[in-house]
Amino acid sequence: MKKKIAVLPGDGIGPEVIEQAIKVLDAIGDRFNHQFEYCFADVGGVAIDKTGNPLPDETLETCLNTDAVLFGAIGHPKFDNDPSLKVRPEQGLLRMRKELGLFANIRPVTTYKKLLHLSPLKEDKVAGVDLVIYRELTSGIYFGERGTSENSAFDTCFYTVEEIERIAHAAFQAAMKRRKILTLVDKANVLDTSRLWRSRVQKMAAEYPEVTLNFMYVDNAAMQLIQYPKQFDVVLTSNMFGDILSDEASVLTGSMGLLPSASIGLKTSVFEPIHGSFPQAAGEDVANPMAAILSAAMMLDEFGLQKEARIIRTTIKHVLEKGIGTPELNARITLSCSQVGDMLAHLIAEDISLDIGEDRLAEKISTII
Repeated sequence: MKKKIAVLPGDGIGPEVIEQAIKVLDAIGDRFNHQFEYCFADVGGVAIDKTGNPLPDETLETCLNTDAVLFGAIGHPKFDNDPSLKVRPEQGLLRMRKELGLFANIRPVTTYKKLLHLSPLKEDKVAGVDLVIYRELTSGIYFGERGTSENSAFDTCFYTVEEIERIAHAAFQAAMKRRKILTLVDKANVLDTSRLWRSRVQKMAAEYPEVTLNFMYVDNAAMQLIQYPKQFDVVLTSNMFGDILSDEASVLTGSMGLLPSASIGLKTSVFEPIHGSFPQAAGEDVANPMAAILSAAMMLDEFGLQKEARIIRTTIKHVLEKGIGTPELNARITLSCSQVGDMLAHLIAEDISLDIGEDRLAEKISTII
């Protein structure tokens, strides 16, 4: 298979973690005879520094002419700390979402047995958590009519049936491949838009008779994510609710460095780790690249390369279960960002099993890195 990939490393630790994701993609390509062509472009603060634009037209054109976008992170304190600035890195991300038609943000959350102690919740609460949130990304209160006066302000939440149905179909289809449980999170006891969501999704459920459809108010869902997160399989919700709940769910694993995401679009799709630019660690080679690598695995899923994506996930799981990781994981064997990328790429390319004795584990790692 041949695929052209737009690579937007961005700011902070973005370039470092994306470099490791490319190592793993190249290993997959070598092992399975796939060809990945990378087209690099600037976005975010680095693009502002070079061009004054957080999403230059050349970058957008690159995204539109490739099969997928592998995205690092954007943001830097010099922009955050100056409220007078009119041009900010985040504007590039918002424009990209609009121009590419990125309507569905997908965030899987999976806990790992060896890392349960890192979660802020008790281990028995988070053991076995495996859920995915489908957040509508192009409409709702963030994009509705708004206005301000001296003593008031308003923001309008607006949804069409088409916007609801296109992401709902994606969520139903995901549920069919998982545990067949879909939970629609809304506020239908108060909001007309939520009532529209509920009525349309309820009608659509007839097309997916194998899927159990549940409804949950967003305030209850926020509590349930903490009290009993294992009940959730696929969570479907609107833009603002999804923004809040996906961030809440992200802490369940104990490390944001393990959480990938995908934004599925009408023109192309974007795959990125959720952890942000973490500029304090930029250039230190300490960032956890696994979220970026897992985002690349989601990209392979989108390409129809499910076996290859599964190999990446399985290899990362085995590495974590062996107590290997970057500093923030408090791993028994601590590696740098680049060392993790080298190791995973080598294990995947050579089809090496990690089921080896403890006496050989350190030796194998040392020969790989």
